[in-house]
Amino acid sequence: MRDKGEFLFTSESVSEGHPDKVADRISDTVVDAYLAADPYARVACETLVTTNRIVLAGETRGPDTITAEYLAHLARLAVHDIGYDQPGFSWRNAEIDVHLHAQSADIAVGVDAAGNKDEGAGDQGIMFGYACTETEALMPAPIYYSHLILRRISELRRAANSTVQGLLPDAKSQVTLKYVDGKPVGATSVVVSIQHEEGMTAGRIKEMLTPIVKAALPAGWMPAADEFYVNPTGKFVIGGPDGDCGLTGRKIIVDTYGGAAPHGGGAFSGKDPTKVDRSAAYVCRYLAKNVVAAGLAERCTLQLSYAIGVSQPLSLYVDLHGTDKDVDPAKLERTLRQLVNLSPRGIREHLQMNRPIYAVTSAFGHFGRTPDADLGTFTWEKTDLVPALKSAFGR
Repeated sequence: MRDKGEFLFTSESVSEGHPDKVADRISDTVVDAYLAADPYARVACETLVTTNRIVLAGETRGPDTITAEYLAHLARLAVHDIGYDQPGFSWRNAEIDVHLHAQSADIAVGVDAAGNKDEGAGDQGIMFGYACTETEALMPAPIYYSHLILRRISELRRAANSTVQGLLPDAKSQVTLKYVDGKPVGATSVVVSIQHEEGMTAGRIKEMLTPIVKAALPAGWMPAADEFYVNPTGKFVIGGPDGDCGLTGRKIIVDTYGGAAPHGGGAFSGKDPTKVDRSAAYVCRYLAKNVVAAGLAERCTLQLSYAIGVSQPLSLYVDLHGTDKDVDPAKLERTLRQLVNLSPRGIREHLQMNRPIYAVTSAFGHFGRTPDADLGTFTWEKTDLVPALKSAFGR
């Protein structure tokens, strides 16, 4: 993202009822089921959802107590929690097929620890992390507010005395912000498309959503009424997996930084934390966020790379985008390696990732969330490295 002149930048989010997010939720529910039974279980689960059908496929290694019937039951509960009980997609009667099989022995031999060999990465790949000072969560503002709008609608939809009655689980948001010299100053347009019951007009839905969107944005940021678009096609009754097939891992930009930072290409949901697609991307965010939280820079992009079966990363790269306060990037890279063991095992132990904490990550982004000490969720959002970083750089 540029740091000079004026420009517009847009990010989007999708709700927990979007077909791809339904698939992500089910896949992460499978991960949690295995980790609850065995913290060292291995899971790579893909989910497909379409009209009254759910298909799970992939590879696992874990207790025999995790049966296909149990996973089908958990998938049904996940759909119920999201809120789908419609003729075309219902938790009650959707057909569920489970096609999970044992993990490849060829992968296991390269990844597992043995003798003096530490656990290796589960695959090759590059992972990125990013943080900036645009929001209190140290996230880019367009994706932050896109998530916040949908999260607040979801909370209201689930409330006992809902003020958004008639709105259904499938939704998308899109926020376009104006930047001046790298700083967001206001929204030029907002789009919300949301599934609804038959008979509701786009005008009525816009009336319901206007105060919600206005409250989600900073004061004075709400765009003009004619730049707030609600269900632009006029009708959105058929939605969710009945309206569009959903697959795990198809919303990777929504899951991360809304396009404001690079993405390595790997999806997160459905993968246990030995997979560096997930764990290394999380630790990249953790390190970048701590760099910014320590006041070393206003923006930080961080990259790690791995080879399958190799424990330590092949590279660590930090870009402070010229916003640093006289920080030597090479020294910063060395310091970060000293503070955190960046092997797959080291990441998992440092961030306490071998626990059933992933279903909650499947909607509204994996980053910029509030850590919960009691539940142990979103540990990669903690800023506990700040004292050490400040000390290392004399701050």
